[in-house]
Amino acid sequence: MTDDNVVALRPMERVRQDAEPIATMYRNLGTSSAELVVTRALGELALTMAGLANQVRDHQLDDLFRQLRRLQRMAENLGMVSLGMVAADVRACIVSADSTAFAAVWARLLRIAERSLAPDKALMDQTLF
Repeated sequence: MTDDNVVALRPMERVRQDAEPIATMYRNLGTSSAELVVTRALGELALTMAGLANQVRDHQLDDLFRQLRRLQRMAENLGMVSLGMVAADVRACIVSADSTAFAAVWARLLRIAERSLAPDKALMDQTLF
């Protein structure tokens, strides 16, 4: 078998976001207060995702289901539709005890989280609705 038969797959995830939750915060709180709330929420979401990654890497899955639900709620509150949906999908894999599906959906969650939290990359191909 030669290298000509090998195809490198590079999944490109479309990140869907809903701008309305953040727009509502800005309308209700004003610019400066909303910026603080959104910045704090994004930081907390990033820390939660990093904590989840550490848990999975270290095979400490005891609290994973609850932490994924927390991530899902935070993502939904910020209008990060894709991130919230994939977090729910990972939870479904845990419930079904499907380790193969878990590995695949976990990898997808990591890709979506990276694209959702890296604004320069994410802005290039987001679908807003």
